[in-house]
Amino acid sequence: MRKLLLAISILALAGTAASADPLGDRQALMKERGKLTGELAKVVKGEQPFDAAAVLTTLQAMKDNAGRFDIEALYPEGSNTGDTTAAPAIWENPDGFSDAEKKFEDAVDAAVADAPADLDALKAKFGAIGASCGACHENFRIRKG
Repeated sequence: MRKLLLAISILALAGTAASADPLGDRQALMKERGKLTGELAKVVKGEQPFDAAAVLTTLQAMKDNAGRFDIEALYPEGSNTGDTTAAPAIWENPDGFSDAEKKFEDAVDAAVADAPADLDALKAKFGAIGASCGACHENFRIRKG
């Protein structure tokens, strides 16, 4: 019983520590999102062969990523300083930012629900996902250099 309480305490502390750095957490989440998008882009560009199972696995990972996107936890007031490309518009227009994220989630959900069976179907789904990313970046991200 004592070991169980200790384990629960450690897990609770780890969960608190993970949310103590919203800037790092959101950068890690977005880096993961970019990596997953890049994996699909290689298939769309013909740099890797189309494999329906692998594509679905990547799309499911994107859905998981989107499910972990908690705007309040990742973009709290005051987390707009430091080494970040988050635009002030995130805090000035939180509803617009939330809507932009919802468009990404909807595009990914649609791709998972109707998994692409071939390259052409993937291209259509990837187009919607990419458009949602681009629209969000246009309004809510500062380009570096």
